[in-house]
Amino acid sequence: MKNSKRKYISVAVALAIQVNVSAEDNIDSGPAEYNERIQIIGHDDKLRTEAGAATLIGEVELEKFKFDDINRVLYSVPGVNIREEDGYGLRPNIGFRGATPERSKKITVMEDGVLIGPAPYSAPAAYYFPMMSKMTALEVFKGPAAIKYGPNTVAGALNMTTRQIPNSKEGAIDIAAGSDGYTKTKGYFGTTNGNFGYLVEAINIQADGFKELDGGGDTGFDKNDIMAKFQYDFSNSQYNQVVELKLSYADETSDETYLGLTDADFEKNPNRRYVASQNDLMDWDHQQVQFTHFIGNDDFDVTTRVYRNDFERSWNKVNGFKDGQVNSDLQDILTNPESDANSPFYEVLTGQRDTEREYEKIILGDNQREYYSQGIQSELYLYQILFDMKHVFNVGVRFHQDQIRRRHTTDAFTMTSGQLVSDGSETISTDTNREKTEALSVFFKDTITLGALDLTLGLRGEFLKADYQNEALGKEGEWQKKDTDIWLPSISGFYTLSDSAGWFFGIHEGFVPTSPKELPSVKIENSINYELGARYHDNGSQLEAVIFYNDIENLKEGCSFSTASQCANNIDAEFNSSEASVIGLELSAQHTYELSADFDLPISLSYTYTKGEFDNAFTSDFSMWGVVEAGDSLPYLPENQLTLDVGIAANNWQVNLITRYISEMEEASGEGVLLSGVTTEELTIVDLAASYDLGDIGNVYFKVDNVLDDQKIISRRPYGARPSKPRSFVIGYQYSF
Repeated sequence: MKNSKRKYISVAVALAIQVNVSAEDNIDSGPAEYNERIQIIGHDDKLRTEAGAATLIGEVELEKFKFDDINRVLYSVPGVNIREEDGYGLRPNIGFRGATPERSKKITVMEDGVLIGPAPYSAPAAYYFPMMSKMTALEVFKGPAAIKYGPNTVAGALNMTTRQIPNSKEGAIDIAAGSDGYTKTKGYFGTTNGNFGYLVEAINIQADGFKELDGGGDTGFDKNDIMAKFQYDFSNSQYNQVVELKLSYADETSDETYLGLTDADFEKNPNRRYVASQNDLMDWDHQQVQFTHFIGNDDFDVTTRVYRNDFERSWNKVNGFKDGQVNSDLQDILTNPESDANSPFYEVLTGQRDTEREYEKIILGDNQREYYSQGIQSELYLYQILFDMKHVFNVGVRFHQDQIRRRHTTDAFTMTSGQLVSDGSETISTDTNREKTEALSVFFKDTITLGALDLTLGLRGEFLKADYQNEALGKEGEWQKKDTDIWLPSISGFYTLSDSAGWFFGIHEGFVPTSPKELPSVKIENSINYELGARYHDNGSQLEAVIFYNDIENLKEGCSFSTASQCANNIDAEFNSSEASVIGLELSAQHTYELSADFDLPISLSYTYTKGEFDNAFTSDFSMWGVVEAGDSLPYLPENQLTLDVGIAANNWQVNLITRYISEMEEASGEGVLLSGVTTEELTIVDLAASYDLGDIGNVYFKVDNVLDDQKIISRRPYGARPSKPRSFVIGYQYSF
């Protein structure tokens, strides 16, 4: 029992632990098999010798806290910056190394190695995000490690791995219930008979929500996800060869809103929701088809994927007030609710009085959008000895198409006795357009072993053809086509000092494209990124420290409803700043202490220091910038983040406590815009999880999120103060067979 417990603990130490080894580490052992190609990073209990910061969070770590919220998982990864929004992680805002977290649009998001955003090139804002509960691993790539995972290479890439088809009969059920009407029902079954294997997995998660809507009503969500995989093994004596078909469907209805609170109302009740948001509703569905072919032997392997993703959504939500041709600014109303100009609007929003004038009618917008993303990609690993040096060649090519079609409309409502009532006027069409991109991407990497140094030379190419078409009646003549071509080099290396220690370095060029709609006067985001790090691994102890510096030639940001109401009449417009720079330190450490023959104490620590600022003065119409001076900080970038995970484990039970600290963040840079000089509040969150193994009849678990029930303002965007999730309880039961 002790040995089996030891093996479990060595893998399960903490979310922040980096127990991974890249494919480049397989120079001596040859190529990975197909299941290792699905999960880009492998793992082993030895010193990792890949160059660059890459982090693996495996299934055992994910199971410890059973988080449904991607934000809570990624807080434990150094170098990640997050702007929370709804408390459940329904629409995450994730950035790496100082890149804006807004709708995760500056990181490359993948599922099973394939781009998963609704339209990663044309409209990268991730209004769809895969369900965290169906993932068995997450991989985070930063610095040169991300050069092969475009299009966005300034910040990095996130790959989420779904469950693989098991080699023999296997299944499980997971049911849970908790605070605020929370329930989870999850199950899967799969097997392999001879050369044929299959897997079916289904999940439903729902909650009534923790916010309290004035007048009553749900503020929660209902999410479903079903996935099926089918695999056939054609391997023979010469080649390993596998084909796999993956089909999935997901949907969500959530009573979510962009409408927050005034600071004064937040102090009285952070979970309050104004009655004006009673009709706000997000409704979406997502379909995916992916076909994968793998072939390889001791000298090479090739993985080819063909994919198609379709995403449709309708988000009906409060946009503002009817005020002539311009909607009144909700952010201004909630920032200054007591001014003579704003107090009447505030009283209508909160239902304190009825709508009396035409300009006091509330405008609800339905942002209907249809997306597709499709393509084919192929990746080669080739293992060769040239000029008495070991080489691992990694070459890839992808042809990708994606599109967004907007059909935005607005309707006018009156506030009448605490209820929204349609004023009977016709629905107004606002944005009716299409953006589309065709992209050819190639990358080349060669890892050369030069004694104790593994040197990697990389090059990525992105060749984009984009077009925009205004499809509104009478405006069909408004259109644009443009091309973007760029080569992005990188160089990185790992120097092995001993079996347990080494240091690494890297330099790469970062890139974020502009949207098809933007004129050539809006420039791409471009940067030169540097990192220097050291790594130690010995007897269950691990330590990694990385210093990074991003020299951004041209920072680019975009307007969206999730940014601010000032963007309502300039939706998806993009803006350039002057030069900017981000410098930081990433530190992660772990060790497992043996308390006795029956108890272990695993501890892990993750710390990030980040300082991002503009290098020159400029003035911008972008709602987060305004009049900026050199040295002004980048918005929504905490200077300090710390995560400490402490556990205790025995043969059949374990308890884990994870504590996170996030320092305050600037809500805007510069002067002259709303929220200038305003910050979020520093936040300390403690989560607890415990489980007990019942043997053959399964196991039970209990968890508490936000044990201290400490709620703070995590953001005031787009309209008013928004709270972190309050204390919540969940109890569940799992049975595996």
